[in-house]
Amino acid sequence: MTKEIEKWWEETSQHYQESTKIGIGTAHYGPYAPDENELRLLGNVRGKKILEIGCGGGQCSVAFAKQGAVCTGIDISKEQLKFAENLAKKNKIKVNFTKGDIQTLKGIKSGSFDIVFSAFALQYVPDLTKCFREVFRVLKKKGLFVFSLDHPFYDVINDKTFKIKTSYFETGKMIEGKFVFYKRKVSDILNSLIESKFSVEKMIEPLKLKVQKSWRGGRWDEIYPPKLVKLIGPTIIFKAVKK
Repeated sequence: MTKEIEKWWEETSQHYQESTKIGIGTAHYGPYAPDENELRLLGNVRGKKILEIGCGGGQCSVAFAKQGAVCTGIDISKEQLKFAENLAKKNKIKVNFTKGDIQTLKGIKSGSFDIVFSAFALQYVPDLTKCFREVFRVLKKKGLFVFSLDHPFYDVINDKTFKIKTSYFETGKMIEGKFVFYKRKVSDILNSLIESKFSVEKMIEPLKLKVQKSWRGGRWDEIYPPKLVKLIGPTIIFKAVKK
């Protein structure tokens, strides 16, 4: 992952956590998406070894740990990890948080996790196939890989005019001010999973208009206007298995 992305998150972490107030009751998947309590993509996680890549403030890892999972969270940002460690300590939960590049997963032992999970983090990975191959490596046989991303169709539409503002086929590195991310087509994501030898079980394009408070109001309503959300849900979720 790039230094630009790391720098942006170091500068933005405090404001992001203060403005989102993401809960730890269960794992979240993204704006206007049902959470794990409703989707049940991971099943019973008690006793499972879970690796969260791009863990950010650690809310999902803490939620899994509270349910009895053995969790490790990796993120590129020291500030995000500092928040995550404090969150775990506050909730008297043990999670192994570590700084690292989720594209390479350097230092993670092969075949060591039952589940790899990621919520809205993989848009910061330059080489998605390389990342997926590493996820495949660290998973046990029949291990689950469940992740969510911003829906590739959502950014094609202007959130004020509701007209097409850019080509769906315009992909690659995107820069908006200091914010850097990587735009992909749905087929790019799916084919990266296939090339990494995963068996894809589900692709979900959820829409739940009554969502958690952390995804409503103020800045979020500017990024995800409810009128546009009703036309295109902003979240896409994949569930894959190492077979």
